[in-house]
Amino acid sequence: MSGVALVTGACGFIGRHVARSLAREGWTVAGIGHGRFARAELHDWGLLAHRTADVTLPELIECDVKPSLIVHCAGGSSVGFSVSHPHEDFHRTVATTTAVLEFARVHARGAAVVFPSSAAVYGAAAEIPLRESAPLRPVSPYGVHKRLGEELCALYGAQFGVAAVILRLFSVYGAGLKKQLLWDACNRVRSGDVSFFGGGHEVRDWLHVEDAAALVLHAQRMASRACPTLNGGSGVGVPVAELLGELFGCLGRSDAPRFTGAARPGDPDAQVADISQARATGWRPARSWRDGVREYVAWFKKAAV
Repeated sequence: MSGVALVTGACGFIGRHVARSLAREGWTVAGIGHGRFARAELHDWGLLAHRTADVTLPELIECDVKPSLIVHCAGGSSVGFSVSHPHEDFHRTVATTTAVLEFARVHARGAAVVFPSSAAVYGAAAEIPLRESAPLRPVSPYGVHKRLGEELCALYGAQFGVAAVILRLFSVYGAGLKKQLLWDACNRVRSGDVSFFGGGHEVRDWLHVEDAAALVLHAQRMASRACPTLNGGSGVGVPVAELLGELFGCLGRSDAPRFTGAARPGDPDAQVADISQARATGWRPARSWRDGVREYVAWFKKAAV
């Protein structure tokens, strides 16, 4: 199936990969959100057009497209930012989600909505791996706001018939991402600072951005007014110390990272996805975390020149 797709946050890290994946599958893709593309970049990322604007209902209408698919990649993207700027994070995630759903309800009737949520909605997990039926106990404003976005999708499905699907993405990474652990670690090593928050035992499930984009393509077919939810992860838990050990080796370091023992606010100890429901769509994560770290370091060495 293909048609016209609208990607919010299309200039962002996940959004641009989603746009390119859709275009490769024959979709005509338009984007909206912060940031600008050079003309050549539009083609490279599969976009026919991009509107640089806040994601509001009037701006969505001004895009002048009638999409059959809306992928809402715009929104907050950092637990740390949500802790320091909770009001702004609320606007980025909850207000934009309301605008997208209202646009689908009134101006793009019949369009499927894909909402990339986050594993942060689970909070501190009692059982690993996390199933979609696990209790939602977010411990950060970011997680609370993603949960509210999910609830809005379910509400618009039940009350107004808007077809949606929720993807709870775990730790998305990949070459080009200039924030979060891998970026921070590469820059720390480059500057000679090898100390990190936490104890190194914290476990994360790393999902390559291209695998995340592929999941969007599979999951969009499941969108319905029942608003199903799928975990998006690799299904493999990796301790932070092991991940950084691989990264240190790729950077030519023979030493090991040091950990301060101080936890970051809003960060749970362990998050690993049960991805059986996502696999049932025919999707499989294709990239191992070790290969992904090597790819990231190779990119960083070029980007940091």
